[in-house]
Amino acid sequence: MKKAILYRMVTDEHICPYGIKSLDLLKRQGFEVEDNHLKTREQTDAFKKKHDVKTTPQTFIEDTKVGGYDSLLEYFGKAKKDKNKKTYTPIYAVFAVTFGLALAVSWLMNKEIVPLQLLELFVAISMSVLAILKLRDLDSFTNQFITYDILGRRVVRYAYVYPFIEAGAGIFMVAKVGLLIVSPLAFIIGTIGAVSVFKAVYIDKRDLKCACVGGDSNVPLGFISLTENLMMMFMGVWMIKDYII
Repeated sequence: MKKAILYRMVTDEHICPYGIKSLDLLKRQGFEVEDNHLKTREQTDAFKKKHDVKTTPQTFIEDTKVGGYDSLLEYFGKAKKDKNKKTYTPIYAVFAVTFGLALAVSWLMNKEIVPLQLLELFVAISMSVLAILKLRDLDSFTNQFITYDILGRRVVRYAYVYPFIEAGAGIFMVAKVGLLIVSPLAFIIGTIGAVSVFKAVYIDKRDLKCACVGGDSNVPLGFISLTENLMMMFMGVWMIKDYII
């Protein structure tokens, strides 16, 4: 069996996550691993000085230093995740889970799937979950949001209020209460958002990140972002139809 030697930091205060990932990767590649724990800061510093490295973990294969986790990925021909690459993955994850929740709630309420109710629940639950992601870090969200939202740029406090309106609208729409208040609000912020995204992306041609899942994401501002706002506009009109008709 192929053998590898791994040195990783394992102390009472800290267990290096990349050390765990390195150990797992080596085992999945069929290696027998000599797993050495650096149990104190002094041991870790001494190891770094001896091998002239700045970080741990460090892997050795056939007496050759491979390096840390990223180097190990490269050694095995694995693609390294680009942390700066823009991706819609967070949005896809949100919509997949919220659609599943909408299906579950619709089934729980009716013991069958009611298409129109499913659509209402999906949009309302999606709004609520997206609001949670924004509320995790309001400062981070607002920093990204005000770079393209036409109202947020002029009235910064609106950017701080936006996630609360979105969350409230989603919750009240699930319960179908207070719709005379929350539906117009959802329509208004959805319209402002849709106009903002359309202007930034399709008129000004700006390459921006969307704050729809919070301000620390790499979701590109574009069609998916526009869809979120169109969903809010649709729900704002749809959920109040019974009072209008």
